[in-house]
Amino acid sequence: MTETCDILISGGGIAGLTAAAAFGSAGFKVICVDPTPPVTEREAEDADMRTTAMLQPARDLLERAGVWDALAPHGAALEVMRIADAASETGAAREVKSFRASDVSDLPFGWNFPNWRLRRELVARLEAVPNVDFRPGTGTTRFLGRTAEARVTLSDGTTVKTKLVVAADGRHSPMRQAAGIDVTTKRYGQKALAFAVTHPIPHDNISTEVHRTGGPFTLVPLPDHHGMPCSAVVWMDDGSKSAARMALDTEPFEAEMTERSCHMLGPLTLASRRTIWPIISQIAERLNGTRMALIAEAAHVVPPIGAQGLNMSLADTTTLLDLAIDHPDELGDVTMLGRYHTARFGDIRMRVTGIDLLNRASQATSPLARDARAWGLTALHQITPVRKSLMELGLGVRRAG
Repeated sequence: MTETCDILISGGGIAGLTAAAAFGSAGFKVICVDPTPPVTEREAEDADMRTTAMLQPARDLLERAGVWDALAPHGAALEVMRIADAASETGAAREVKSFRASDVSDLPFGWNFPNWRLRRELVARLEAVPNVDFRPGTGTTRFLGRTAEARVTLSDGTTVKTKLVVAADGRHSPMRQAAGIDVTTKRYGQKALAFAVTHPIPHDNISTEVHRTGGPFTLVPLPDHHGMPCSAVVWMDDGSKSAARMALDTEPFEAEMTERSCHMLGPLTLASRRTIWPIISQIAERLNGTRMALIAEAAHVVPPIGAQGLNMSLADTTTLLDLAIDHPDELGDVTMLGRYHTARFGDIRMRVTGIDLLNRASQATSPLARDARAWGLTALHQITPVRKSLMELGLGVRRAG
């Protein structure tokens, strides 16, 4: 059987679902496929316990996709980004600097959502958009890009003829590989633990990132859980240490994570199961192939620092959507996809490089390197123009270059 559509999206993660909702809401005929159905319940065994801080530009895209109003009640605003540098493995925070959204905007930096909740609301939105056909449990098996169209074979035997293939199928993207696009990958020997905690001290909509060795320990505000203040945690460290913590019983794990947080929110209590995944940095050599655009982790992967990962992904979609709306007759052709690569690649490369440097600094173990990190934090905070420029750049309201 052969079908046709304007856009085929390979990948049903948050980035792929958002792209499907955005293009569908703009009137394009969309088919979105993923071999693994999305998990949309918090207590499900395979639920994604990570969270995503949607920065201001991401909210704009979610509004265009018709999903923001359903999401908004489930998020926590991020009014302040607090960075703490700890002097030693057991020391308290010696430098604590706060970066306030009010210095650069009338809005919060962003809003933090559980990933499982994002998937739930996005799937519900796709069900309400008649020109989007979401097919969970169906994957792609073959790609053929031609000048006039692409042909994609699905795992159910269907052939889809389409003007544009959007590869949103992850860091190991089969579509990217089929297009012959190479990637450059860096490995850090780190793994990250992700989970939720409750704590007696309210977070006051402050996101806290504590640097010591191995990687940052980040607490990001969430709505209250069972009447207690709640935060999402991403804890990056050497892989062996993270794996050992993953295996700890609850009580010793809670003691260790409380100590690692420098007790900034009081004793931390585990409020979800723990998940673990490897940390890498990766960038594709280009963002376009014949009738194909790479977005999200098919195009770039960064360590979870500064809420950049998924926000970079949604910036990809925003750029691609604007090009499709402004030049509908060029949908998926070499001119449009060349414009897409040019518009996004420089900014992506700058952010991948910058986050790589920040992560390597966060791994510092020598006293001299730690002192340099603490001095750099203080200097960036005290020089007002630099502080504001960095906040605007991280927020995504200022482009690189």
